[in-house]
Amino acid sequence: MTTGLHPGGTPQDPPPTGNQPLPRQAPIGHGPLPADNRPRSSVITARAAASFEPVGRSVATARSFVRDTLQGWGFADIVDDAVVLTSELVTNAVVHAGTAADVLCLRSDDGVRIEVADHYPEREIPLQGAAITMSSPDREGGRGLQLCAALASRWGVDYTPTQKLVWFQLDLPARPVGTRAAGPSLPAALLPLADGRVRVAVVQIDRTGSIASWNEDAEELFGYAAEQVTGKPLTDLAAWPHTPGTSTGIAEALRLSRWEGSYGIRGADGRVIPVYASHLRVRDTGGEPSTVCLLVRDHERAVLQTPLRGPAPDAASTPDGQNTDPFEVFIGSPAPDDLDGLLQRTVERARDMLDGDSAFLLLATDDETELEVRASTGLPSARQRFARVPVEAGPGRYGSARMPAVHEDLQAVPGAVPLLSGTGMRSVVTVPLKVEGRLTGSLGVAAEGPNKYSNEEALRLQFAADRIALAVESARLGELERLRRGSLSFLVEASDLLAGTLDRDQTLALMAQMTVPTLATWCAVYTIADQASDPYLSYVLHEDEELIDGIKSLLSKIAPPDPVPTPGARVWAAPAEAAHQAALRTSMRNLGLGEPTRRVSSGIGPTLATASAVGGETVVLPLVARNRVIGMLTLGKPTDEHFRQEILELAEDLSRRAALALDNARLYSERTAISQSLQRSLLPPDLPHIEGVEVEVIYRAAGEGNEVGGDFYDLFPIRDGVYGFAIGDVCGTGPEAAAVTGLARHALRLLAREGFGGPAVLERLNSAILDEGARSRFLTLLYGELWPQEDGSAKLKVVCAGHPLPLRLRQDGTVEPAAEPQPLLGVMDDLELYEQTVTLDPGDVLLCVTDGVTERREGTRMLGDDGLTDVLTTCTGLTAGAVAARIMRAVERFASDAPSDDMAILAMRVPGLQKD
Repeated sequence: MTTGLHPGGTPQDPPPTGNQPLPRQAPIGHGPLPADNRPRSSVITARAAASFEPVGRSVATARSFVRDTLQGWGFADIVDDAVVLTSELVTNAVVHAGTAADVLCLRSDDGVRIEVADHYPEREIPLQGAAITMSSPDREGGRGLQLCAALASRWGVDYTPTQKLVWFQLDLPARPVGTRAAGPSLPAALLPLADGRVRVAVVQIDRTGSIASWNEDAEELFGYAAEQVTGKPLTDLAAWPHTPGTSTGIAEALRLSRWEGSYGIRGADGRVIPVYASHLRVRDTGGEPSTVCLLVRDHERAVLQTPLRGPAPDAASTPDGQNTDPFEVFIGSPAPDDLDGLLQRTVERARDMLDGDSAFLLLATDDETELEVRASTGLPSARQRFARVPVEAGPGRYGSARMPAVHEDLQAVPGAVPLLSGTGMRSVVTVPLKVEGRLTGSLGVAAEGPNKYSNEEALRLQFAADRIALAVESARLGELERLRRGSLSFLVEASDLLAGTLDRDQTLALMAQMTVPTLATWCAVYTIADQASDPYLSYVLHEDEELIDGIKSLLSKIAPPDPVPTPGARVWAAPAEAAHQAALRTSMRNLGLGEPTRRVSSGIGPTLATASAVGGETVVLPLVARNRVIGMLTLGKPTDEHFRQEILELAEDLSRRAALALDNARLYSERTAISQSLQRSLLPPDLPHIEGVEVEVIYRAAGEGNEVGGDFYDLFPIRDGVYGFAIGDVCGTGPEAAAVTGLARHALRLLAREGFGGPAVLERLNSAILDEGARSRFLTLLYGELWPQEDGSAKLKVVCAGHPLPLRLRQDGTVEPAAEPQPLLGVMDDLELYEQTVTLDPGDVLLCVTDGVTERREGTRMLGDDGLTDVLTTCTGLTAGAVAARIMRAVERFASDAPSDDMAILAMRVPGLQKD
């Protein structure tokens, strides 16, 4: 459905899959209008179009269409805004206007234009002097144009006599371009430090993201031989400090023409090695593109790093006296346009300014109670992203966050800066980032030697922090706004998916698939059957399917998290600790230091892989529905990775929706199981064998299986050589109908075995039904008694109380009613019923059905008694089972729709002394 074409092409939609609404190709002359008001300089490089039927589920399908189209074009930066706007406009068309919606996506060099057209072009004539007012944001409808005004670069509305078209333009954010620079000659003492031999890993990546070449320096730096990594995706080795939707990821970086920055490479020993990389996109003579990556260790970045442009850090003005931007003085020009790039350049510039070995920057939460690591350089990867420490209270508090502080030797005050514990750093200077007196973050620079920093360095760093604090806060607020937009789109789609199923297992699978990999690397869902039950591990999912069994085995060996109803995510350390211990035992056995194992070589791989997969931060969110904890949603990250607070808040919103959906699925399953059990209890468990008579019964319940039907049948022995049979239909469905059904079936057996004849049995049953009062229901019933005869025939006495008449099929093919109609039960107090005697000769068939058979409909047509008679005339010579099966096939083929009423068929045939 999403096909990008160059101008002049025709969009072609692939066949629809699943239950999505079928997109309709727009007829010639009635599609979206040509974009005449598009800027003349824009050149359309691709387009994709689809139409959606006026049904509710079309909104979700349209969102998927736009998301897939823009992601396929590589426009991930504007996907969330486009999805939100499209959702509102398509909702206006298919829900409020009630017409089909035509969606057209146009790609140009500077952005994307999306047009949504409906076929309800009504518009109001504006009154002279009337003020133009937008719709209230609190109303259900009418927010589409308001959102366009808030989010789009340009937008507008076009009208024609046949349609209304709303369009909006989203421009792509400008990306900084790389620059070259030359520095002056320096004395040897001022040159950057490096190891004795600088190793530059040269890695070439093909168009699929897989490693095509791996030089000797790469083998030395990371411990992998070339044959071990060739053909594998670089993403398998890269430890990328990246959150979806906030900045460039490794896959996107490899597709850029040029990129430079820091990340980590997981070495053969499992450790993450910080590297500084320079990527260049090239192509061979055949036009095949690839990316050449030059990698050095992070502390040797001077070998590859492009020098920053801009004024000297201590210059406040240009030589001619004109003031310069203090932000550019510290960061350099051009400034990064995303928060991650800004923070990373800030810590690198701060480290260089104070000649430090490492630097870090933490951002404060909205309530200023915690600081979250957002950027670092020169520190282990575990401390690079999203680790959190308290500001003022609790263990490991960050004591110097609100004011500048200098620690001459951290060994004298261990724990003063929790982020640096175990890093070998001795001296550190930290300063706060503040905006209008409010703490927004903390910037620090550390060195391996003691007594390196004094108050003078703290003042210099504070002056730099004051220059960039406002820019950092502005970029952070922009990132939060983008995240919230993405969260809105994510939650809308999640709600649609969860509301679309009432199956418990499918709901569990949806919960896991929505969180992995969007919110977490792996997840596990625990369910609690009732308050007396322990949590049960119901579902496990990892983005790498090969690791699912290992994680499931690990979690099954540790105690589940406590089912605490307190909202919010709480850290659960048990999986990481258990994985670490299991990996340690496996490694010791492999080295011959522990208990011997029969298959050491085959066991160490999965154990170490599992330990790495669950070695990061793990959090638990309660699933609370109707004031009861029904389970827990567990989210996890791999080794050295943490969750960011915004992701946890989004996961908490998702857990509330998922808990309600899971509880609804449980209630639906319980109701269905109860209904099916009750339905089975209202039907006989098995049919008795009657010598000389063939009997066959077919019963089909209508609906989804969550309601008890009103049709029933029975066949039971009364005394030696005498059998009772019945087939009936209670008016309505549900518990009230089930009560009358149970009363009728058990009363028939009891009264018949007490020696009452057919009329007396039904008259007493009628009184019992009327005694139910308001709970009583009308009942149509065919009741009879059967005596097999020695001559091969069978004698029947039949009473038909308001039920479809039984039909008798003779051997010559004639069909006739076997009884006369009489009043139904549950209406009148005094009934005068009578029974009729019927003799079935050898080869005759008696057919009894409920009205679900005769009232089978297809439009205005109904099968009726005549249609049933016509089918029965074709059953001469068939067994009772074959007769019942042919009748049922004829009923099912009469109409294409599913039956709307229960159906029961009872066929009895007297074979006599002849062999069929």
